Amino acid sequence: MNEHQLEREARDAAQAHDPEAAQRALARVELLLEKQRRVEALVQREQTPGEEKKALVEQLVHRQHLNELKAILDRLHPADIAYILEALPLADRLTVWDGVKADRDGEILIEVSDAVRETLIASMNREELVDAVESLETDEIAAIADDLPADVVDEVQQGLTNEERAQLRASMSYPDDSVGALMDFEMISIREDVTLEVVLRYLRRFDALPNHTDQVFVVDRHDVLKGALPLDRLLLNEPDVEVASVMNTDLMTLSPLDETSEAAQAFERYDLVSAPVVDEAGRLVGRLTIDEVVDVIREEGEDAALAQAGLREEEDLFASVWNSARNRWLWLAVNLGTAFFASRVIGAFETTIEKVVALATLMTIVMGIAGNSGIQTMTLMIRSLALGHVTGGNTRRLILKELVIAGLNGLVWGSIAGLVAWWIYLDSPHGWLIGLTLLLAMVLNMLIAALVGTLVPLVLERAGRDPALGSSVLLTFTTDSMGVFIFLGLATLFFL
Repeated sequence: MNEHQLEREARDAAQAHDPEAAQRALARVELLLEKQRRVEALVQREQTPGEEKKALVEQLVHRQHLNELKAILDRLHPADIAYILEALPLADRLTVWDGVKADRDGEILIEVSDAVRETLIASMNREELVDAVESLETDEIAAIADDLPADVVDEVQQGLTNEERAQLRASMSYPDDSVGALMDFEMISIREDVTLEVVLRYLRRFDALPNHTDQVFVVDRHDVLKGALPLDRLLLNEPDVEVASVMNTDLMTLSPLDETSEAAQAFERYDLVSAPVVDEAGRLVGRLTIDEVVDVIREEGEDAALAQAGLREEEDLFASVWNSARNRWLWLAVNLGTAFFASRVIGAFETTIEKVVALATLMTIVMGIAGNSGIQTMTLMIRSLALGHVTGGNTRRLILKELVIAGLNGLVWGSIAGLVAWWIYLDSPHGWLIGLTLLLAMVLNMLIAALVGTLVPLVLERAGRDPALGSSVLLTFTTDSMGVFIFLGLATLFFL
């Protein structure tokens, strides 16, 4: 696909709100940046009478490419620009960042990942940061406040109204994983003793309704939440009907201290678009909207995947080699220790392996299939814990179920593996005994894998830690070490 085709498709996709707009635009941006590098390299090699002329040509070429880049970025949604920034190496990322209009910096900083945001903020001076942050809502400022220099946050606070300053302090006072840290203060409230016609006139005074407004909240004179008026009821009922007679009083409310994961489950369960957030006295203090909940679900999924792989934190794809390596050290060190432990287990059965060499070729089967079975169990358990499906009343039943499943699978696949091993070593005097050893070892190791796959996430969750934290590393250690120990231990009993 040539350059002009990519540019045309990127433009058409953006205009049609094509979900692949960001990918097409990324291809166009990468092509443009590569073209710029080639042209600048050609200018540098070109023999020109003077350095001033060469610098002028290089400056004109750079300006032309920057204008093309700006034209592409101006048509994209902030989330699509964030996608492009995350997919580019640092030098190209900063080039694209320079091509973004200054008045869009704030909304793009909100969209990018934490790791990429750090690199963008580091490239901006104090004035640029202040201008970018001042364009954001108070809840958005609170979301990135930890990544900003303290003096920038202080200056931004000085430019806020008293109400906005109080809202910002409130958001920043709540834990990062709480509803209070994510709630939106932009909402509409009305009284219950007015008619729908009054409400309609009131709403028409707004230039635009707050995003994701599917209901307006009904409060009393002290801002205590009484109910909510869905917009469909507002439009479908007669104008002279009072709000009290049609409002919804059976509301699902949230507390600022509720965990975001629990709020996300509530949104999923009840198909919510927004939910009121009330304090201990029942006063309406904010609302949580579906866009924030979607971000929570995505981030929890990413964090769980990283934790399960033993990564300490989110990693910039194009971070320095040193930083990326350090991020992976913790569980690699743990894995190295467990690997040495497994090797010593094997060393303890050298005599058995020397007598029946075939055992060395079959050990990996016992370890591998038990590991895969354990990962299936662990993934199911982590997901169930995240959804809140695991309770004190059903934990024992779930563990027993997984043990039965592991035992059944061990018998089925262990029998198949045992028959294959017996057939392979049919000429050996120990052929049938090797097959039996493999069968028993697979059954026992898969039972252990199921036990670890259920207990490790449960123990971590009870300890207040992420159930996925390094779980796959711990499972691999157990199934490898115990698989070798059981297999060679049984072989020692049978052959010696």
